[in-house]
Parts: sequence; C-alpha cells; structure tokens
Amino acid sequence: MTWITEALALLGAAFTLVAALGVLRMPDLYTRMHAATKAGALGAGLILVAVGVAFRDPGVAVRAGAAVAFLAITAPVAAHVVARAAYGKEPLWNRTIVDELGKDQPGDI
Repeated sequence: MTWITEALALLGAAFTLVAALGVLRMPDLYTRMHAATKAGALGAGLILVAVGVAFRDPGVAVRAGAAVAFLAITAPVAAHVVARAAYGKEPLWNRTIVDELGKDQPGDI
C-alpha cells in the first residue's frame, strides 16, 4: 500500500511542479491561470488522494475526498471569474488568434 501512496504523492508533486513552471513560463495572465488551475488542481487532488490512502482511516479518506471534490468544483470557477474580471485590463498575448470576448467577432449582431 505504501508504494501506491508514494506513486500518487509523486505524481501529484509532478503535476504541481508543472503548474508552477507553467505560471513562470506562460506569456500572459490567461494562459498562466490555465496552467495554475488545471495542473495545480490535479496535483493537489492527487496529493490529497495519497493522504487518504496513506492513513487508512475512513474519516480521513472522506475528508480528503470532500476536499478533492471542493477543489475540482471551485478551481475552474475561480479561474473563470478572475479571467472575466481581468479581461480588458490585462493585454492578450500578441500571438492570440481568437478573442471570443472581443466586440468585432464574425457573426456579432
């Protein structure tokens, strides 16, 4: 059972590291938030699952599962709200092809 815990914790740490590198390397706010919320939430979720497996206690497992569910629900919503609030205040990357929130989109009425 310990190797499962170690594998989950290591995989979670790897995803968290990828999220941190994405925040450092991505060119604009919107892609940075994408890296932080997707990989970061997955990494934290895997670490919480590892904690639930490691303790072998139903109470800890239920709390870890609840935390994973809460994280999976709130992280994308929070990123969406921050991105909508930042739109127009933070510039898009100069190589952005489609601006779906822009006013001059084909098909706009």
